[in-house]
Amino acid sequence: MDTLYFNAVKQSEAGTKLGGGVIRAGGLVAFPTETVYGLGANGLDGAAVNRIFEAKGRPNDNPLILHIAKKSDLKELWKSVPEKARLLMDEFWPGPLTMVYLKSSRVPGEVSAGLDTVAVRMPANRTALALIRAAGVPIAAPSANLSGKPSPTSAEHVIEDMDGKIDVIIDGGSCAIGVESTVVSLMGGEVTILRPGGITREMLEAVVGPVSLSPAVLAPLKQGEAAPSPGMKYKHYAPDAEVIVGTGAPGDIAAKLIAEYEKREAGGQSCIIFATEETRRFYKGKRYVIIGERKNPITLCESLFAQFRANEGRADVILCEALPEADMGLAYMNRLLRSAGFKTI
Repeated sequence: MDTLYFNAVKQSEAGTKLGGGVIRAGGLVAFPTETVYGLGANGLDGAAVNRIFEAKGRPNDNPLILHIAKKSDLKELWKSVPEKARLLMDEFWPGPLTMVYLKSSRVPGEVSAGLDTVAVRMPANRTALALIRAAGVPIAAPSANLSGKPSPTSAEHVIEDMDGKIDVIIDGGSCAIGVESTVVSLMGGEVTILRPGGITREMLEAVVGPVSLSPAVLAPLKQGEAAPSPGMKYKHYAPDAEVIVGTGAPGDIAAKLIAEYEKREAGGQSCIIFATEETRRFYKGKRYVIIGERKNPITLCESLFAQFRANEGRADVILCEALPEADMGLAYMNRLLRSAGFKTI
């Protein structure tokens, strides 16, 4: 198929009217959000949703997120709206927060992977909101990449993976946050983080009190365990190269990564180190790139997926530094560990 391309960088709603019609008709549209690019279909049409899985090569037991343009749309998609959900959406919507609760009968099983819950968010991106309004339906959308690959943070990344596979690509420039939305479950009256993102645990707790963290945020799901959120069940966000994460204090991490670098290079594998501004001095004489600042983890989140893609074909092994798992460091470590298949040294 020929994929239509629209540039919404200068005109925020470019392509959204046509894209809305494509979605209503059962087609697929890639669009920008503040987190990563999404691959959207009519979230109330199971057959259209199945086209997402086909285009991405994504297992259909991995649930999707419904994107809405008005807070009031939520009551049509859930059986009820808990008070904690109201508090959170009043504080963080539109924005990078996805909430999971009991789905209504309107939501097809293809969206929720057969679960009795569904994830919903309202993005903080003018082009995304214009597209949802033009479609007139909730848009089901995972990230607009081939399944398992690093999520796309620019339209160029989407074109690499999806050109010729989908109907429309809307270019909204680079994504501001660079990692997918925070996902929280509201089941059982508690707030539990299923996937960390731009809305941190600390920010959530300032609104609703204590917030739990799913064990699967920083470890694999248990054998046979169902994934209640996108990004939990399979190895995700991975480049073609093997990814290894060094843990410990910065100096210890550097020593571990250098030792691994030298061992792999001696064995005939090419390596590259993803370093930070604070640790570049450790890696003189080695091949490395600076991907951000340890003191400001959002810079690492913004660049991780883009750097994975930029360095594809340049190395057999990518060696990365662990961060403390607080604030945005938690979101960074979630993506990094999954891209590495939890391989650490």
